[in-house]
Amino acid sequence: MKITLMMLLMTLNLTSLKLMKHTGVFAPGNIIIGGLFPIHTTVEQPGNFYDLQAPCNILSPAGLAHSLAMIQAVETANNAPALTHLGITLGYHIHDTCSDVTTALRATKDFTDHCMSETNTSLYFRPLKAVIGAYHSEMSIAVARILNLQLIPQISYASTADILSDKSRFPAFLRTVPSDVHQTSAMVQLLSERKWTWVGFLTTDGDYGRAALDSFISQATKAGICVAFTEILPDSLSDTRKLEAKISQTVHAIHTDPKARVIVSFAKPEHMKRVFSLLLELSTDQRLWIASDSWSMAGDVLSPEQLERVGWVLGFSFKNKNITNFEEYVKRLEPNSNAHSKNSFLQEFYSSFATSVNVSEDNVSTTTEKLIASAQVGVVFSIQMAVNAIAQAVAFICRNIECRASGAVKQQELLSVLRTRSFELDGVSYEFNKDGDINLGYDVSLWNSNGVKVETLNVVSHYQPSDSSLNTTELMLSLVSKCSNSCEPGQFKKSVEGQHTCCYECIDCAENQYTNNTDMDQCYSCDEDSEWAESGSSSCNEKRVEFFSWSDPFAMVLLSLSVLGVVVVFAVAVVFWQHRGSPVVKAAGGSLCQLILVSLTGSFASAMLFVGKPTALQCKVRQVLYGLSFTVCVSCILVKSLKILLAFHMNLLLKQLLHRLYKPYAIMSMCVALQVVTCACWLILKSPKATSSVFLRSVLEECDEGSYAAFGVMLGYIALLALVCFAFAFQGRKLPHKYNEAKFITFSMLIYLIAWIIFIPTYINTKGKYLPAVEMIVILISSYAILSCHFFPKCYVILFRKTQNTRDAFVRSIYEYSKRTVGNLHPAQTEKNAPYATSNPSFVPENVT
Repeated sequence: MKITLMMLLMTLNLTSLKLMKHTGVFAPGNIIIGGLFPIHTTVEQPGNFYDLQAPCNILSPAGLAHSLAMIQAVETANNAPALTHLGITLGYHIHDTCSDVTTALRATKDFTDHCMSETNTSLYFRPLKAVIGAYHSEMSIAVARILNLQLIPQISYASTADILSDKSRFPAFLRTVPSDVHQTSAMVQLLSERKWTWVGFLTTDGDYGRAALDSFISQATKAGICVAFTEILPDSLSDTRKLEAKISQTVHAIHTDPKARVIVSFAKPEHMKRVFSLLLELSTDQRLWIASDSWSMAGDVLSPEQLERVGWVLGFSFKNKNITNFEEYVKRLEPNSNAHSKNSFLQEFYSSFATSVNVSEDNVSTTTEKLIASAQVGVVFSIQMAVNAIAQAVAFICRNIECRASGAVKQQELLSVLRTRSFELDGVSYEFNKDGDINLGYDVSLWNSNGVKVETLNVVSHYQPSDSSLNTTELMLSLVSKCSNSCEPGQFKKSVEGQHTCCYECIDCAENQYTNNTDMDQCYSCDEDSEWAESGSSSCNEKRVEFFSWSDPFAMVLLSLSVLGVVVVFAVAVVFWQHRGSPVVKAAGGSLCQLILVSLTGSFASAMLFVGKPTALQCKVRQVLYGLSFTVCVSCILVKSLKILLAFHMNLLLKQLLHRLYKPYAIMSMCVALQVVTCACWLILKSPKATSSVFLRSVLEECDEGSYAAFGVMLGYIALLALVCFAFAFQGRKLPHKYNEAKFITFSMLIYLIAWIIFIPTYINTKGKYLPAVEMIVILISSYAILSCHFFPKCYVILFRKTQNTRDAFVRSIYEYSKRTVGNLHPAQTEKNAPYATSNPSFVPENVT
């Protein structure tokens, strides 16, 4: 029987079928719902300007399946308790838009004309209370402007243009799918997470395509993603010549930009099929194609072999549920069923299939499977939601009024209920938001092939608009889509003038700058006070903190010498204290020796303060301690020099004058007091302090002497005293052997003066952490010179020449010197000075006679 009926369908007059295309599909009911579906894909070009009824071509199995989804949903609603208890039914009037705006407007005019016929009580021509559709956004926008005039509720199952959310312009428009603003947001988030910053964009001309383009570019720009090229394809498929030219231009743009390996497309399935076909003739480069909801489920645009050559397709499709009830419904639509006689589109589908294959029961089953496979699961679910929303809104209104009469339900009232009340489907509650949308989000699917057909429901992620969540960890694609290679850490991006910001050069960061991540727009600066970086660095290095540290080998040597000096001074002090009554100790100055040794201890200790990280207290103490200690030392030596000069000078007048001025402790106190005043003024007015000198790779911790003038005055004053000592000692250089201390004083002061003369240019020209070592060396030389010249010879006599450390030995040496000196004088002077020379007690050292 099935085969017989199929043979009869083959003999149908094609002209009569074309006429039936314009009549649509009807079903009676108390409440009539309109439906707009792209059951055909093109409209023939009219033969002349006045030909307004151009026939439609190329039947779309997907469009037909979606119209059947509406029919099945209406029949299911009519059998549901909500309507059967009220004794009312829903009817439908489905028109074919033929994927053409003008055709869609004619269908809408047909709907509104029926609405005007309030007196017509025909079941078929009752006024429409709502319209479901259209599929494409540009058609929904055009249709909505007409339906808005009468506030007829319009619920689209696939139109996603963001403009339709504007209720000031489209107050009667609702939809069961998200706005494109969410879809483009999800796409941009995916591109951003994967660092695909150089992408192509395909779309159709019209409100839908241009709105998607604007939304995508706006969000992509904020995310740092550049659109390598934008190709806008003609929305209509009728003008074949224009379409083919634009397809060729698009394929050329794709082929000539191999760096754009990710392409986002909001085109129609028919467009994409032609793009892929021509592209595969020119290139075998694999790319990632991100498909919008307009073709994300259209697996027939590519064969399994073509998919492998093209690369990957990642589709954003509407959230879906189980549509098993729809599939079972389609399977029940056998060619001899009553549905065929009422649905001219279904008749055309089976008849076109029957003319191309051998008729058999297996072929009929294959035709049904093809119809089911063509249906987009998300779109079918959206249609079911739209019908259920209308059915439950009608049930709510008809609880209180009689709805069997025509015109009982007002369109405005139905619109109000749809916008304010929720509805249920399969136990889940849904509602339209303030923009008239149901934002269920998107399923993200990676197309794959089983060798026979392309599967489009391999879901790898979900996008939820409420929290913008998109997890693509399951998407395992090692793909690079950038205009320029990534800049490594240590480099920054410099955009080429006149090009996209995504096309750039990688420039190394300058010194003391760095980048610690890839593709950074600018370099960060290091903290120049404590960090440094070479050119092209990915991080900053801590600057070395430099100072004359305790662990430095050179510092250890100098510290050892300082400690040794203190130990030797202590040992000498013990020796001198134990032999304090001996002639050698008395001749050396007696108690003055102990004072000199104490001052030398301070001098050696001050040298130790030049080692280690400087502190403010350390900087102040080390210079003042040395200055005062060495001033005391030189002052004592000055008194000793003056005493020796008084003892052996032969000019009686000068001798008597100096003898009256000789006040040892007064002289010492005055000398030290002047140095104390100098140091006090230095500390009060501009004292030394710890400071840091910042260099390229290091920080030098050092002492700033504050006033270098005061520093120079302090050292100059000591040098002046040393120079006076040198002069006095030089005058007594020919003293008797036992009084040869003047020679040692002369030598020690000479060493001191030479050391500090060398110190001045060395100190000025030395930089860095070893500058304190220069002064430390000079202090040690000066201190050891005093110690060696003044005390070591005395210790040698005390310890190893004890026979020379007696009163008789000293007296004998003095008389021999006096005799030799008197003999060299003029006879008159000899006669005059001899008694004085032999009887003057100042010839004998203090406490020796």
